[in-house]
Amino acid sequence: MTRALTALLLGVGLVPAALPASASAAPRVAAAVPADDGAQITGETWLDSSTVDLTVQSPAVAQTVKVRVRVPQGWQRDAARTWPVVFALGGGDSEDNQATWMDRTDIENVAAQWDALLVMPDPGQAGFTNWYNYGAFGAPAWETFHTDELRQLIERNLRGGDRRAAIGISSGGLGAITMAARHPGLFKYAASYSGLLHITMPGIDTQLLLLNAGVGDAFRIWGIPVLHGANWRANNPYDLADKLRGTGLYVSSGTTGNRGPLDPTDMTLPEAIRARLVGGVSEQLTGLTSSAFVTRLRALGIPVTANLYGDGWHQWKYWDREMKTSWPAVMQAINGQRI
Repeated sequence: MTRALTALLLGVGLVPAALPASASAAPRVAAAVPADDGAQITGETWLDSSTVDLTVQSPAVAQTVKVRVRVPQGWQRDAARTWPVVFALGGGDSEDNQATWMDRTDIENVAAQWDALLVMPDPGQAGFTNWYNYGAFGAPAWETFHTDELRQLIERNLRGGDRRAAIGISSGGLGAITMAARHPGLFKYAASYSGLLHITMPGIDTQLLLLNAGVGDAFRIWGIPVLHGANWRANNPYDLADKLRGTGLYVSSGTTGNRGPLDPTDMTLPEAIRARLVGGVSEQLTGLTSSAFVTRLRALGIPVTANLYGDGWHQWKYWDREMKTSWPAVMQAINGQRI
């Protein structure tokens, strides 16, 4: 039975939900242990025996956030042991949500071979930084959501351990590297696939403001570049590079903006032009900043595995490939064991 058909039948009550062996004995959602600031799991929907969608009420971002979690074979909510955790962060596309990693890549099958929890939060829009709000900060504090609230909820309710990795695509790549640098030791490994890793590079700040125009006032996120430059630098992987000593790192991106081996060839001319202007230019920019970041790391003597692969647009087929390439190193860093 396909997942889509199963979901349909579940919705009309024709088949029972499949749950982990321990789920029936697990605490009800109402008894879930909250985070220190009161963030709590208010909903829990099991899609199959290993996949659950959580609804998290977050004071940090002042809204509810959907989070998909894949538990490994043998997981039990009441186990004495804990499991290492991989946080997989999405991008800034308005269509991305907590399901996108599993919908667009083979990460479900990859993770199934390892003894680790996989946590995939809805990325939201500009969803990996504590918004500056012209110096007032406050909500939405997305960095706090990920590094404090969500981390604590996974640890306290789903047996997440203290060996963690963060991987991300596009803006999620920026988020993974930035959070690892701003919280040294929190993540044993961080990977960026086509992330903008030097946000104060000339012209990049303008591009980010344009990309985030949909939030209304994009200056609320990091501030006005010149006037609030200190806050931009405080959230810039390039400037934070020295904070990444001891963290395993993987950085990948296309660099030319040209069509690559995984890009479609059967496109109409308007589709091809749009793909080049959007996917191509985006990847040129991520390649430019990723290259600068890698150069900075190496100048500091900080090890990094980099794949700056030249041709290729800003799209999921490359990110699926790069996730699979880096996954063994991620597992090694967090002591993930093959099942």
